Amino acid sequence: MAPEVPVDVFKGTNKVSTALNNGYSKGAFITFLAGNGDYVKGVVGLAKGLRKVKSAYPLVVAMLPDVPEEHREILRSQGCILREIEPIYPPENEVQFAMAHYVINYSKLRIWNFEEFKKMIYLDADIQDFLNMFFEKVYKPLPLVFNLVLAMLWRHPENIDVEKVKVAHYCAAGSKPWRYTGKEVNMDREDIKMLVKKWWDIYNDESLDFKDENPVSEEETFSKSSIMASMPEPTISFIPAPTAA
Repeated sequence: MAPEVPVDVFKGTNKVSTALNNGYSKGAFITFLAGNGDYVKGVVGLAKGLRKVKSAYPLVVAMLPDVPEEHREILRSQGCILREIEPIYPPENEVQFAMAHYVINYSKLRIWNFEEFKKMIYLDADIQDFLNMFFEKVYKPLPLVFNLVLAMLWRHPENIDVEKVKVAHYCAAGSKPWRYTGKEVNMDREDIKMLVKKWWDIYNDESLDFKDENPVSEEETFSKSSIMASMPEPTISFIPAPTAA
């Protein structure tokens, strides 16, 4: 089992520091961060996107020890709850041909140790708004409107109505908004440009920066439209993560 690590929260604000004591422990959105690269911008964009849609629950960042303090301060300033986790390494014979970011993804298993939350929704940092993925004995795949992998825009355009998309997953090569140049294959499409612009509009919107003096009202926080509220009760509440190598 992973060692217990204290919650690292934004000092000086009531909204985050008391979040786990004000009913928020019932659920959380979780994302993952490692290293000192520019992926921290994705987490900031995710935090602001969740605020834009009046998220009912906090964003918890499961991060490896190599995330620099400068990036941690940025995330604290955006109201994120930081949880440092120890890395998990796969067996050496299973990583011979794997890319580095796939190897480090084994560390996400530590999220199962976040026992203080009754329900969790995992969100990649290159996702905007909600990802309603959950398991209850049987995997329930998401409709494209809630998890648009951008490659679907040119592979199956007949199945996509961009105007109805709730979640854009910027996972196609060259589509990360904070790295976007438009030079990669398919990245000069107008629909891609539009989605990248929407991400930057949210990222640069100062009204979406964390402000603890404007807490979300109870009525807004626990509205009937909350995705988290509609999730079924988990049949398994805890699965211990394997010990790191």
